[in-house]
Amino acid sequence: MATTTTIRPRALLRASGGPRYAVALAVDALGTGLLRPFLLLYGVTVLRLSAPATGTAMTAGIVAGLVCMPAVGRWLDRGARSTVVAASMLVRVLGVALLLAAPAGHVWLFAAAALFLGIGNQSWPAAHAALVATIAHGRERDTALAGARALRNAALGVGALLAAVCLAGGTTALRALAAVTALAYLAAAALAWSVHVHAHPARTAPARDRDEEPAPRMRALLAANVVYVFCLNVPEIALPLVLVTQLDASAGWPAAVFVANTVLVVTLQVPVTVLMSRFSRRTVLALSGVVLAASYLGFLAATSPGHGWAVPAVATVSVVCTIGEIIYAGSATALVTALAPAHALGRALARFQLSTGFGLAVSPAVITALAPLGPAALWGSLAAATLLSAGAVATEKDRETRRSGHRPQKQTSP
Repeated sequence: MATTTTIRPRALLRASGGPRYAVALAVDALGTGLLRPFLLLYGVTVLRLSAPATGTAMTAGIVAGLVCMPAVGRWLDRGARSTVVAASMLVRVLGVALLLAAPAGHVWLFAAAALFLGIGNQSWPAAHAALVATIAHGRERDTALAGARALRNAALGVGALLAAVCLAGGTTALRALAAVTALAYLAAAALAWSVHVHAHPARTAPARDRDEEPAPRMRALLAANVVYVFCLNVPEIALPLVLVTQLDASAGWPAAVFVANTVLVVTLQVPVTVLMSRFSRRTVLALSGVVLAASYLGFLAATSPGHGWAVPAVATVSVVCTIGEIIYAGSATALVTALAPAHALGRALARFQLSTGFGLAVSPAVITALAPLGPAALWGSLAAATLLSAGAVATEKDRETRRSGHRPQKQTSP
């Protein structure tokens, strides 16, 4: 099995879409980092909406974005790549414009803004993965996806930091942040579109195969992914909830955990993905579930009654959880792109994004419902569910979708 064991910056940049596309990713993530953490605050503070109305509108936007995914998948399967990426950015420009145009108390304009922001946020991951899969192949593609995630997390962190600094300006500052976000999305869309990447999936497989071969269902993988993505909300929701409300820690501890998570993802995402390229993607994804489950059991031990060092112990275990997240992120999307035939790549990625979006949508409610029941209910349930998911991933058979045994390109084992 061919593997990639070294990191070549120039090759990585080329495989990720080139310099212009890398700048587009960074600018887009910077804009998202400026606005996303404070969208709820914008609705409550600037537009003077009630918190329940604001939260409902934001949830509706996420759901609408998920509903649009099948259409995005079909668009990608017609060969569009950079156009879909640019569209996912442009639709967010419209969302921010509606935010700026909404008068105080006007919940419907805020809901419309959340709708367009949700569509863009849900469409982007599948479109980006399809674009990278068109340019790069095999393990080089996996590393390119990991590099883009590291870059995006860095820009998100910088954007959130800048937004936090600007919050002292009150309502005026929040409106200014929204305007800067719109400009960032517009610039990113122009840069992404200028890359002009288009696929020709119809040329990569014989007509007989295209007629007979549907998009891979990946039932076990998609179901497991719903549980796996809970790890993304552990540093943002579960740990702040446990540290502050149950362990009486200062607000500085959750902030430190979140910063450490971001730094580790930025610095380790590419090296860990390259290191794991020695093994099949499915094995690595199953391993990530084991690491995540071990971290959840570590949180359970750290937060059990009588633990005198609970707060620093939780912070230490969070590093293990982040490692599990890094392994998961470096293998999950890569496995989907390896399993999907070229003509059905868009639909496969759309289904994967549906499972990811669903998991991210329900995880806050599940975490906040389990936390008051005690550490065993929260961390024990997450550990058991994640281990079951890892087992399902490991044992699912990769259906041989091409009766002729032909693949669009030679690549490493999934």
